[in-house]
Amino acid sequence: MEGIRINGVDSALLALGGQRLDSLTKPSGSLGRLEEFAKRIVAITGNPMPPLFRRKAIFVFAGDHGVVDEGVSLFPKEVTVQMVHNFLGGGAGINVLARHAGADVVVVDMGVDQDFEDDPGLIRKKVVRGTKNMRKGPAMTRGEAGQTIDVGIALAREYADKGYRLFGTGDMGIGNTTPSSAIASVMTGAPPADVTGKGTGISDDSLIRKVTVIEDAIALNSPDPNDPLDVLAKVGGAEIGGIAGLILGAASLGIPVVVDGLISTAGAIIAWAMEPAAADYMFAAHNSVEKGHRVMLEKMGLEPILDMGLRLGEGTGAALAITLIEAGLKVYREMATFDEAGVSKELS
Repeated sequence: MEGIRINGVDSALLALGGQRLDSLTKPSGSLGRLEEFAKRIVAITGNPMPPLFRRKAIFVFAGDHGVVDEGVSLFPKEVTVQMVHNFLGGGAGINVLARHAGADVVVVDMGVDQDFEDDPGLIRKKVVRGTKNMRKGPAMTRGEAGQTIDVGIALAREYADKGYRLFGTGDMGIGNTTPSSAIASVMTGAPPADVTGKGTGISDDSLIRKVTVIEDAIALNSPDPNDPLDVLAKVGGAEIGGIAGLILGAASLGIPVVVDGLISTAGAIIAWAMEPAAADYMFAAHNSVEKGHRVMLEKMGLEPILDMGLRLGEGTGAALAITLIEAGLKVYREMATFDEAGVSKELS
C-alpha cells in the first residue's frame, strides 16, 4: 500500500467562512448546520468563495463475503451480482437518489465472486473473488487489503482529474454488515453484541448467531486495533477497503467526501485510524438503524446530518445529505449581506 499525506484543515478558513455567514441577512447562526456545512467546505477546499459542485460522484463499491456461509444474511450472495446489474441499469435506490442530487453513480467491482460481461458502466478493480470466511481465518491477506485501499486512492485521483469535486461513498455486498460490525467492535472496543444489528432483517435467533460469528472471528484472528490494515485484512472486506482508500485519496486532494451508513463508516474508521486528519474531510451522511454505526461516528467525532431510519446502504444516505451540504454552500454564496441589501444589523 502506498503512503499518503493528509493535512488537517486550516482553522483560520473556518473562521473566515464564519465571518461571511455572520454578514448575511439573518441572525447569526440561525441557519444551524447549513452554516456549519458551508464553513467546512470553505476550509476543506481552501477557497474563501467555493464554487458550486458541478461534478459529483457516488462510488458504490461491491464485494462478496465468505462469512455468508455462516448464515448471517437473509439473502444469498447471488444478490450482490444481481444488484450490480441493477445499479448499472439505473434501477436501484441509489440511482434514483443520485439523480435527485445531480450526482453520477460509479459502480466498482472490488471483490464480487463472479466475472461480469463487458459493460462500459462497470469499473473493474477486482482484488479478490469474495473474501474468505473470517470465522475460519483471515478474510484477506494483508497484501490484498492494501491493494483494496490503493484502488480507492487511485479512483479518487482519477475522478479529481476528471473535474469531480464532491464524492459520496456507497456499498453492495451481501453479508457485509457482519465484517462492518466486527470492525466497529475492534476499532471502538465495544463488545460485538453492542455494535451488531439485523442487517437486511434477519430474525432474533439469526442475530444471536451473527454476534457469535463475529465474536469467534475476532477471537480466532486477533485483529490489532492499532494496526488498521491488520483489522481490514482479518475481519474486513474488499469494498470496505475501497471506501477507506477513496476517503484517504479525497482528503489528500482537499475534496469533501460524504460517508453513508454502517459499511461506509467501517471504511471511514479504517481511513481515520490510518490518517486521523482524514476526518476533517468527511461528512457523516446519516445515523443508520444499525447500532454499530453511531458508535463508530462518535469514535471519530463525527455528527450525522440526517436521522431517518435508513438502512439500505448503496450510498442512499450520502445522496440525500449531498443536497443539504449544497444548500448550505448556496446560502453562503448567494444570500445577500446586510450591506448589499441595505438591512440594518442587530444592535450591539
